[in-house]
Amino acid sequence: MGQRINTVMQTCFFALAGVIPKDEAIALIKKTITKTYAKKGQHVVDKNFEAVDSTLANLYAVSLPNTLDGKPDKIGYIDPKASEFVKQVTAKMMSGKGDLIPVSLLPSDGTYPSATSQWEKRNVARFIPEWKEELCIECGNCSFICPHASIRAKFYHSDLADSAPESAKSIPISARGYPNTDYTLQVYPEDCTGCGLCVQACPVRSETLNEQGQPERALKMVEKDTIIDREKINLKWFESLPINDRSRIDFSTVRGVQFLQPLFEFSGACAGCGETPYLKVLTQLFGDRMMVANATGCSSIYGGNLPTTPWAKNHEGRGPAWSNSLFEDNAEFGYGFRLTADKHRQQAQQALENMKFRIGAEQVDDILKAPQREESEIRALRKKVLTVQKLLENESTENAQELRSLIEHLVRRSVWIVGGDGWAYDIGSAGLDHVLASGRDVNVLIMDTEVYSNTGGQMSKSTPLGAVAKFAAGGKLIPKKEVALQAIAYGNVYVARVAIGANPQQALQAMREAEAYDGPSLIIAYSHCIAHGIDMEQGLAQQKRAVDSGHWPLIRYNPMLREQGLNPFSLDSLRPSMPLSEYRKHESRYQVLAASHPEEAERLMAIAQQVSLRKWGVYEEMATRSAQEFHPDAR
Repeated sequence: MGQRINTVMQTCFFALAGVIPKDEAIALIKKTITKTYAKKGQHVVDKNFEAVDSTLANLYAVSLPNTLDGKPDKIGYIDPKASEFVKQVTAKMMSGKGDLIPVSLLPSDGTYPSATSQWEKRNVARFIPEWKEELCIECGNCSFICPHASIRAKFYHSDLADSAPESAKSIPISARGYPNTDYTLQVYPEDCTGCGLCVQACPVRSETLNEQGQPERALKMVEKDTIIDREKINLKWFESLPINDRSRIDFSTVRGVQFLQPLFEFSGACAGCGETPYLKVLTQLFGDRMMVANATGCSSIYGGNLPTTPWAKNHEGRGPAWSNSLFEDNAEFGYGFRLTADKHRQQAQQALENMKFRIGAEQVDDILKAPQREESEIRALRKKVLTVQKLLENESTENAQELRSLIEHLVRRSVWIVGGDGWAYDIGSAGLDHVLASGRDVNVLIMDTEVYSNTGGQMSKSTPLGAVAKFAAGGKLIPKKEVALQAIAYGNVYVARVAIGANPQQALQAMREAEAYDGPSLIIAYSHCIAHGIDMEQGLAQQKRAVDSGHWPLIRYNPMLREQGLNPFSLDSLRPSMPLSEYRKHESRYQVLAASHPEEAERLMAIAQQVSLRKWGVYEEMATRSAQEFHPDAR
């Protein structure tokens, strides 16, 4: 049944309302269940029958008092620390009073403040993770994979633990060069959706068994009501700890990235979403200089749906600039971001040259020639820019004013074009191809669910052969489009296929390489989805099956390696270790056909297995080539 309650509520209504005789109503409900769910298998029908019977057995009357003596919950409560905009506009929207907001309070240019999702405490989870600090190895996998950025880590000097509440937890950090340093992992109890992916990502397997007879991990799902008061107190202290200095963090490892502040947080995406971890990690790495063009789809709904926005800003007030465009033109929209950012940078450089007499030729040349590909280089340049800003803060000349208005543009913008497979493979594919062929420094992230997730599960050109979807009720008859090979054929496009749940380190490396590459980059990210008909808590396990079966080979194509005389193509996953059928049997988009048309399902499965092996064979051959067998970059 999943999380839907329509069967239960129908049973309650007809059992109590007396519209038609109860027994007749229940018989009709069960008839409808059989008609609706038979194609998904008898076990699904039986589960729904069981729900009906259990509902009837547990119906009881609840007596209501004549008067109420309690106080109503505070709906739309906003922390006093929130901005005036949040108090006057966002809070009213959250409480359902948006029609009462005067137009004068709304942004005149249509630009909405970011970092507002932190004030919308939805409290949707019944169970949330509890940290077992004595088992923790501080690997960071849990916070890395969290779809909602609701579990985070910090390290801090041990003296700061003296101010911690009694219930707060900490352990010494297990890292060289950090004496007298403690580590704390903290859940945001009112923002957690209870998906359980953090528990599944934990690699710890204790000798002690839990209630289900499984080895205990460093995280355990517990009833929220039993720990929420304690965790809210702990969270307040946790947020008082200083933000970790980015210069002391290793960006190259999952363990290090957990200490970077996420600038995409508490979105309204589905619990256990397979897309949002990619966006969150990108903001941890590059968020203070990101410009994001977002195609219409799931990511535009959870990314920019009012009343709140999950795109946030850091303690310095910097964060991603985000805007949504249409399916058909999002790639061109993001390309415009790049052209604009480059033009602004040219103008800033010229304005800096015009002030050379005031700033000093040596200092100006140092800024203009400064490399900007690595995080350390960006940080160094920002320090130099800040020095110039302080030098000119009291200057009133026209040239000084112009430079002050442009100086932030001296720091390279990180432009990201993001969306789903419906956009990238179908409606916006021509624009995407045009932008990749431009040779310009843009980064494309395709969050590939292999179906139009946001609009009800229509088939896309990414939908695999044999999968059932809307407009492919008998199973899709052609293989999915090979966007990765198309992009590689250009020779000057960085390309990666990643699956964060199967190999988080490879996904992290691809993101960093793509952003550092001076040219177009394309990351195709496997994103498990509720539309696949899976248990979302097992999303990471399903990602691993996708990789292990050969359905989703992990690859990286880095043109910079070719110029060094090395093979630019890297096959990052092992040869398939399980049949494709083992991966597919866990998803209803494949199993529904096996239940309704078993012979056709078997035929398509055999063909899909061949397609998968042939695709693997192509990738394996590419991994053995010499550098000269790939197209050179002529830019």
